[in-house]
Amino acid sequence: MSAAPSIDVERLLEGLNPPQREAVTHEGGPLLILAGAGSGKTRVLTHRIAWLVGTGRVQPNEILAITFTNKAAAEMRERVELLVGRRTRAMWVMTFHAACARMLRVEAPRLGYTRQFTIYDQADSRRLVKRSIDELGIDPKRFTPAAIQHQISDAKNKLRDADAYGQMVGSFFEQTVADVYRLYESELHRMNAMDFDDLLFRSVNVLELFPEVRERYTTAFRHILVDEYQDTNHAQYRWLQLLTGEERNLMVVGDDSQAIFGFRGADITNILDFEEEFPDALTVKLEQNYRSTQTILSAANAVISNNRGRKNKNLWTDLGQGDPIHVRELDDEHAEARFVAREIERIVDEGASRAEIAVFYRTNAQSRVLEDTLVRANLAYQVIGGTKFYERAEVKDAVAYLTLLLNPQDVVAFTRVANSPRRGIGATSLGRVTGFANTMGIPVFDAAADPEEVPGLGAAAVKAFTRFMGTMRVLRERAETGPPVAELLEEVLRETGYLEALEAERTIEAQGRIENLAELVEVAREYDGTAESPTLGEFLQQIALIADADTRVDDEGLITLMTLHNAKGLEFPIVFMIGCEEGVFPHSRALDEGGLEEERRLAYVGITRAERDLYMTYARTRNVFGARTYGARSRFVDEVPVDLTDREEQRLAPGMRPRATVWDDGDIDAARMSPVAYSLGDDVKHAAFGIGKVIAVEPGGIVVLHFRDHGDRKFVADLAPLERVS
Repeated sequence: MSAAPSIDVERLLEGLNPPQREAVTHEGGPLLILAGAGSGKTRVLTHRIAWLVGTGRVQPNEILAITFTNKAAAEMRERVELLVGRRTRAMWVMTFHAACARMLRVEAPRLGYTRQFTIYDQADSRRLVKRSIDELGIDPKRFTPAAIQHQISDAKNKLRDADAYGQMVGSFFEQTVADVYRLYESELHRMNAMDFDDLLFRSVNVLELFPEVRERYTTAFRHILVDEYQDTNHAQYRWLQLLTGEERNLMVVGDDSQAIFGFRGADITNILDFEEEFPDALTVKLEQNYRSTQTILSAANAVISNNRGRKNKNLWTDLGQGDPIHVRELDDEHAEARFVAREIERIVDEGASRAEIAVFYRTNAQSRVLEDTLVRANLAYQVIGGTKFYERAEVKDAVAYLTLLLNPQDVVAFTRVANSPRRGIGATSLGRVTGFANTMGIPVFDAAADPEEVPGLGAAAVKAFTRFMGTMRVLRERAETGPPVAELLEEVLRETGYLEALEAERTIEAQGRIENLAELVEVAREYDGTAESPTLGEFLQQIALIADADTRVDDEGLITLMTLHNAKGLEFPIVFMIGCEEGVFPHSRALDEGGLEEERRLAYVGITRAERDLYMTYARTRNVFGARTYGARSRFVDEVPVDLTDREEQRLAPGMRPRATVWDDGDIDAARMSPVAYSLGDDVKHAAFGIGKVIAVEPGGIVVLHFRDHGDRKFVADLAPLERVS
C-alpha cells in the first residue's frame, strides 16, 4: 500500500532544469541518466527518491539506492532526509558491499555459512593467502601473496570461482593462482568467513540458486537507483540484474566519459550497453554544467570527442566564456615546477587563496620535483589520496637502508629494513637482536652480523640474519669507497631484493612504488651532479631538511596536489595539469596495453575539475625511470582547439612543427619550425627502445614509430635520440 502524498511537488521540482525534471518525474521502467561533469547528478538522485516517496508512489522501504562509498551514501541519506524527513531510515541507502552484507546476514545459511560469518578485510585476506601459499610449498618470493590475492580478487569480481579460474589457466603463474585459490576458498568456508569480494559473489550465488530469495528481494525493492554506474564491475552488474523485478524500475546514473577505473575491474560496457539490454529505457542527458566556464567545457568536449566508445553529449554552461586555457612548454621538469610555483605565487598575490589551487599529475612519482620546488618557495601544500613523496613507505625504506650503511648504530633504521622486503625476520627476533646490542653496548649492525651469539634466536632466524647481514656487509664496504650516491642506492635496491619483491607483486600499486624509487634515484643523481663534494651523509641531511619542511603548515590555506585518478569528484577554481607529454600522459603502459581511450577519459576528468582557470604544461625533456627522454607534447593538448588556448600558432606546411612558446625562468625562446626527416617505412633506431619502423608522420615535426617490444611511440623528430638505420 502506497504512502499518502506529503510534499509540495512543485516546490520540490523548483530549480531543476528541464532534463533534470524529466529524470526526477519519470513514472517507471528503466532509466539511464548520462550525467556530464558538474551537471547536478546527486541533486537528481536525491530529488527522485523524494519525489517517489513524497508523491506516494512507493514506501520508503521499497527503495534501494546504491553508491560506491560510505561518504556518498551518508551524503545522499542526509539530503533526502532534508526533503522527506525521517522516513529515509527505512530505505536501503548504502554501498554495494553494505547492501550485500545485510542480505547475507539473512541468507548465508543457504550457502553453508552461519549468520555470524566473519568479514575479512584486505589484510586478513592476504594473511590467509600467505598461509595457503606456505601450505602448498610455493616460493612466496617468486609468487607473492599480493600478486596472488590480486588475481583471486579479479576472478571473484568476474564471478569466476576456483574451478572456473582453473579451467582458464594459460601460464605457470595462473596455475599457481588456481591452486592457491582452491585452498584459500576451502579455508575461508571452513572458518565461516568471507572476504570483501565474496560479499558480492555470494549474494549473486544466493539470488541465482534460490528463486524464492530472488523473488522476495525483487518484490521488496520496487525501485533501484545506482550512482556512478560507469564504475560497476561484472559482479555488481549481475547483482543489479538479478534484483531488477518485473516492473524493471532500474535507474542508473553515470558518465561514460569519466570511466577511469578499468584497472580496478570496472567495465565501461555496463553503461554503454544499457540501452541494448533495456531497449525501452528512457535516456536523459544532463549536459548543463554549473561550475566551469564554457572555454573549459568546450576543451573537454573536443578532447573526449576523439573516443569511439562513448555516448554522445555536449557540456555547456551559462556562466560565460571565461579565460583561455594556458598552455606552456618548458625545458624540463624542473623548469615546469618553477613555472607552476611562480604562477601560484602570482595568483596568490592577486588575491586568490592557496586552497583554490590544485595541481594534477598522472603518476605519484611526478610530484617529487614539484614538492621540492614548493618547499623551497615556502608554498604550503597537501597531497590528497596519497602521501608526500618523502613520507612514502618505499622511500622511507630506501632512505633507512642508506642511513644504516652510514650509521650502523641506528636502531630505528635497522628495525625498519631488517624484514623489508620480508625475509623471515619477525618482531620477536628483531627485539632479541636489538636488546642484545643494547645490553652489550655494541652497534646493532654488529650484533645482527653475528646472530649465533644472540641468546634465544632460533635456527631459522639465525639463517635469515646471516643472509641479510652478508648482503649489508658487502653494501657497507661499497659505501665506504665513496661511490656516487645514485649508484649506491641502485645497488642497495637491487642487492637487498627490494625491487625484485615489488616486481613480483604484479600490481598497479607495486608499479607505482617502483616508479617512486626510480624518482628517488633521480634525486640522488641530481645531488651527485650539483654538490661540490658529494657524500652520503650530506645527501641524507638534505633529504631530512626537505622532509622536515614538508611538515610545516601555515594558516593561508594549502595548495592541493594529487593524481588525476584521485581528482575525480572534486573541483577547484584553478587547476594545473602537468606532465602532458606522450608516454607520461597518456602513460606509456596504457598505450602498450590498448588503454588510450581510458587515458583520454582521464584527461576529460582533469579538464572538467577546473572552474575558472586551467593550465596544461609539458616539458621538452624529462627524466623517466632514471633516463633523460625527449618526447612530443601529449595528443590531449593538441586535441584542444588552438582558439580555446593562449597558444600563438599558425597554419604551417605539412611536416613543419608549430612550437609553443618555451618558458623557463621568465625567458622566452623564439618560435621554431622543424621539418620531419623520415618517411613511412623507414627503419629508425631509438637509444632506449631499439629499432622501430616509421608508421606515421604527423604535422608539427612528429614521427610515430612502432617497436616490437614497446608498441607505438610518438617523438619530436628533431629532439628525440633517433638514428636512421640503413
